[in-house]
Amino acid sequence: MAVSVTLPALGESVTEGTVTRWLKAEGEHIEADEPLLEVSTDKVDTEIPAPASGTLASIKVAEDETVEVGAELAVIDDGSGAPAASAPAAEQPAQAEAPAAAQAAPAQEQPAPQQAQPEPAAAPSGGGAAEGTDVVLPALGESVTEGTVTRWLKQVGDEVEADEPLLEVSTDKVDTEIPAPASGTLLEITVGEDETAEVGAKLAVIGAAGAAPAATPAPSAPGKPAEAAPAQPAQEAPQAPAAPAQPAAPQTPPEPSKAQPAPAQPAQPAPARPAPAAQAPAAPAAAPAPESDGAYVTPLVRKLAAEQGVDLSSVRGTGVGGRIRKQDVIEAAEAKKAQAPAAPAAPAAAARPASPKLEPSPLRGQTVKMPRIRKLIADNMMKALHSQAQLSTVVEVDVTRIMRLRARAKDAFQAREGVKLSPMPFFVQAAAEALKAHPAINARLNDDGTITYHDVENIGIAVDSEKGLMVPVIKEAGNLNLAGIARKTAELAKKVREGGLGPDDMSGGTFTISNTGSRGALFDTIIVNYPQVAELGIGATVRRPMVVNHPDLGETIAIRDMVYLTLSYDHQLVDGADAARYLADVKARLEAGEFEGELGL
Repeated sequence: MAVSVTLPALGESVTEGTVTRWLKAEGEHIEADEPLLEVSTDKVDTEIPAPASGTLASIKVAEDETVEVGAELAVIDDGSGAPAASAPAAEQPAQAEAPAAAQAAPAQEQPAPQQAQPEPAAAPSGGGAAEGTDVVLPALGESVTEGTVTRWLKQVGDEVEADEPLLEVSTDKVDTEIPAPASGTLLEITVGEDETAEVGAKLAVIGAAGAAPAATPAPSAPGKPAEAAPAQPAQEAPQAPAAPAQPAAPQTPPEPSKAQPAPAQPAQPAPARPAPAAQAPAAPAAAPAPESDGAYVTPLVRKLAAEQGVDLSSVRGTGVGGRIRKQDVIEAAEAKKAQAPAAPAAPAAAARPASPKLEPSPLRGQTVKMPRIRKLIADNMMKALHSQAQLSTVVEVDVTRIMRLRARAKDAFQAREGVKLSPMPFFVQAAAEALKAHPAINARLNDDGTITYHDVENIGIAVDSEKGLMVPVIKEAGNLNLAGIARKTAELAKKVREGGLGPDDMSGGTFTISNTGSRGALFDTIIVNYPQVAELGIGATVRRPMVVNHPDLGETIAIRDMVYLTLSYDHQLVDGADAARYLADVKARLEAGEFEGELGL
């Protein structure tokens, strides 16, 4: 039957996400909880796991498309036919075993709800009014002993998915979200908002999907169901059988039961076989081993570790409070593979060098006359170094938002403006705007001891050509919008390629930008284009994990697009503090990424 894959809520203020990459193609088989696609929001980049095992029947949202939270992303065919989309594997053994247990004695009717809840086995401490998976306060740091519940993101009776944020907790070290350890219905909240609980304390109980909340509790002690049943069986049976109780009775109620627990599939494989309730906690008993070290482990991480053969007790968590993240498991698995015999490593090493073969240059062993343009470049570089006291300052900038805006707008922009939207116009506009507030960066030292502060931002763009380094100039860049800069940049680049640059195209620059990252360089200590007093270098944009301050999650790790900006300047006129202030303003403009109006978004 078809199982819908939807975009989950990824934070309180996150209303939409962009599909950056599909990890599976249509027609491929996928396991429950296996990463299916990557999604990017303005707060975090993450993977969306498959809610069920089966075949990826269709992809509804293509890469680089943006959809709202709750939108359907894909459809998985679980191959079950008649049963509901995510009829849990654990439910079927429950139906096979529960009828016999139900007919044997009333005391055996109650263990069936334990079997119908595959994930509750993760923490079946069952001391409250509701029976299911206990949500406990995980260890959030070595010295953290307690936490305060600041907000519940779900209410009693709400459906919740495994690993979906369930509540927010605040400690004296960090504010963070606690994910649900299992899919199902939130049956009971035992710690209210603004209440403080110790690490390990039970915060809530999650039961099978569609189960009745704690208002009509099932017996809390799985070992004594027969004793509790006589007091309330007549009232509880009609109200609480939505999911846990129906599999125990071999009548028609199991049909609706199978139609409801769609989200409960992610944790099916582990507890699919247990017959008696006492065996339910035994399946995941080995997985929580790392939790003894104080690190909280999500079901998704446990499953990935099992698939990769990684011992979680040997993994050092890099998440909040030593929490073991998916990336930690992946790195541990890669490290394990790296220790394998050299034989498998050789093909991997041979597969990577797909670089072109380097052919010896015909210039080797020759003495030739320096080309005129090369001589002009050399003379200007030496004059710059001999005439100026040059040094460089570097900052790191998060351009994730700009890259996402560009991905969303590039097609419409090209159709509207007739040129491609590269990242360069964003940097040029940010640099030009900051020059207006920092005149010392957009100036020149005169031979008579005076300083000229330019009232226009003519920005040269350093371009690598077959003839050598060319620096065509975008005149009055400070008065151009993003589209105007993009058109002018494309026009000048075309002239460089076709050899159509004129003297006017190369003169009048007051500031220069060099895209040193176009060939992969992280940053460069560029030489200032004399007689200008400063030049901005843009390094390669690299995606890497960074610590970010999420409004909902607090300090967390996310994959971000990062770039180094280098400002080389003449210390005769520009001080280090001036350079730092200028770069700080450029950085703030780029990280804010407020270009939607100019892009028509």
